[in-house]
Amino acid sequence: MNKPISFPMRRQAIACAACLALVPAVQAQSAPAATTAQSQASSPSTTLPEVVVTGNPLASGELTLPVSVLSGDELVLRRGSSLGETLNSQPGVSSSYFGPNASRPIVRGLDGDRVRILSNAGASLDASSLSFDHAVPIDPLIVERLEVLRGPGALLYGGSAIGGVVNALDNRIPKTPLQGLGGAAELRVGGADSESGGAALVETGNGQYALHADAFARNTSDLRVPRFTPLQDGGALPEADRVRNSASRARGGAFGGSLFFGGGHVGLSVDTYDNVYGTPAEEGIHIDMKRDHLGLAFEAKDLGGGLLRAVRGNANYTDYRHAEVEADGAIGTVFKTRGSELRLEAEHAPLGSVRGTVGAQFEDVDFSALGDEAFVPDTRTRRQALFALEELAWAGGTTTGGVRIEHARVRSAGDEDGADPRFGAPSERSFSPRSASVSHLLKLTPQWSLTGALSVSERAPTSFELYANGLHAATGVFERGDATLQKERGRNLDVALLWKSGEDHLRLGAFASRFSRFISLEATGGTVDVVDDDGSTRAVAEYAFRPVRARMNGIELEGRHRLLDAAWKLDASGKLDFTRGTNRDTGEPLPRIAPLRMLVGLDARRGPWGGRIEVDHAARQDRVPATDVPTPSYTIVNLTLTRSLQLGPGDGLWFVKVGNVGDELAYSASTVRTVRDLSPLPGRSVKTGIRVAF
Repeated sequence: MNKPISFPMRRQAIACAACLALVPAVQAQSAPAATTAQSQASSPSTTLPEVVVTGNPLASGELTLPVSVLSGDELVLRRGSSLGETLNSQPGVSSSYFGPNASRPIVRGLDGDRVRILSNAGASLDASSLSFDHAVPIDPLIVERLEVLRGPGALLYGGSAIGGVVNALDNRIPKTPLQGLGGAAELRVGGADSESGGAALVETGNGQYALHADAFARNTSDLRVPRFTPLQDGGALPEADRVRNSASRARGGAFGGSLFFGGGHVGLSVDTYDNVYGTPAEEGIHIDMKRDHLGLAFEAKDLGGGLLRAVRGNANYTDYRHAEVEADGAIGTVFKTRGSELRLEAEHAPLGSVRGTVGAQFEDVDFSALGDEAFVPDTRTRRQALFALEELAWAGGTTTGGVRIEHARVRSAGDEDGADPRFGAPSERSFSPRSASVSHLLKLTPQWSLTGALSVSERAPTSFELYANGLHAATGVFERGDATLQKERGRNLDVALLWKSGEDHLRLGAFASRFSRFISLEATGGTVDVVDDDGSTRAVAEYAFRPVRARMNGIELEGRHRLLDAAWKLDASGKLDFTRGTNRDTGEPLPRIAPLRMLVGLDARRGPWGGRIEVDHAARQDRVPATDVPTPSYTIVNLTLTRSLQLGPGDGLWFVKVGNVGDELAYSASTVRTVRDLSPLPGRSVKTGIRVAF
């Protein structure tokens, strides 16, 4: 299912901000917009402006940093089996694509702990940033809205957002009152992975309370691809038309509720996520992942004439387990994360033309790895932060500035067994990252705007950058951390020219980032002998985490233009992005940078019928470090046909998608080389589905 968290506005006045976010004409997500939606729920034709949540605590209508939003029917049609696959078509966003099951978003060439994955603005405490084969425990089936902040989000979300933020939003904790009963269900089958999946939700309330329940399931088979010759360890394997060991099975669900009072609410949810999937890098081995999560959220608005205008917060507790299971059923390595997070924000009353918010954030995460492939010791990471964001509206435009002060401690438990010393004695490092930003929005005309943002961000090294010492199976190399690493430090400039008129819009943006200390995993030129399960010894390349100077530059272009507005409605859209990353110490390109990419689409609609043809092109990526090889260009054509359905008081959407019409053999340049040659992008496929809502 692809739109399980949506149901339409109807005469019975079922209305909530999260549900409205999925109706194409009604995309409000902020609390003020939700209140308006509730009062106007009896008017289905009402259109509310889209308000972005991520990086926007003041609910401003326009942002200086670029944010991409996927919701409504577009999310239904774009949704894949992972966040990376779902967002891969957005400007400046690629994916790690460790096969179809583990695909983490990469923003402007930055990945891992530099891209913060959030769920309802709370941290997704997992191990996905540790390794490419670790999937993010958020299934797109239950997400109602995705927001991607491209550029540093460290000011509000910490150093792990130094490259960007991905926020997955749902309504498991209802944010506005509900009246009556509503729900949605969707089924989808087919595709290159032979998916059979579905999800359903039901919500109810009486204005004073609201309850939510959802469940989803997805099964996939080994991914079908154009016939190719897999390469592993430099040798050719037999020709194949499927990606080996890429099947999966995911299950999950949640229950939540909220109580409403005056100008606010308090809510609680509990959810579980269970995913069993294979990894193309290791035949016969699969990963058994499970995450249990407890969330609490509250908001109090309209606090009167005092100093505070509103307060809000959320708290999260996560219990995450990731087991790598051998072909004979034996458990090889187990990764566990238990962590809690608390985030508080307070919006103060306007001080003349200045309005703003202050906040605090606390995290406490315990990580453990047990087994032969545990290349990181048990660690505990604790973070505390204070931040402030202020906005000034004046004759010259809108200026926003903010600061964040953070303290992080990373403790290694060292070796528990002295018989096999790898990680040394217990040790602890302490860091105090600082971040600041200033941005400006200038309205040139009612249609044209100019934005600029300058930020300085710092990131504390992660536990694996500090303490790793072992063979990393996902990359096929021996990784060594450096316990003496200092904070990563970077500066970023982002400028953009925007135009909007009716249905038409255009954005042309450019960015430049400079890192005086960029923590990079670099080849040392040496090898390390490792012992395999059969007792044999082999030499693998040694890599070490080192601070280097780095530079990132790029451009992003996106727009949409209505060509025909009559019985037939015809729209042309396009997106283009280009990122260039360089290690300034060596002059070599940074690894896994997506090449120049262009997506051009033509949408047509008449009555309930709609269709789209799009051409997705990626240029050849031959600007790679010495440890990689060029990735060929590709051009993929996709087709979509949809029909809107009216089902009594509810509605529905049927769709059929034909992907990669020409069955083009294509590879992702942002995928680590050990898997790129084993897992091409999907081949020609047909997928269909239906969503109904009431």
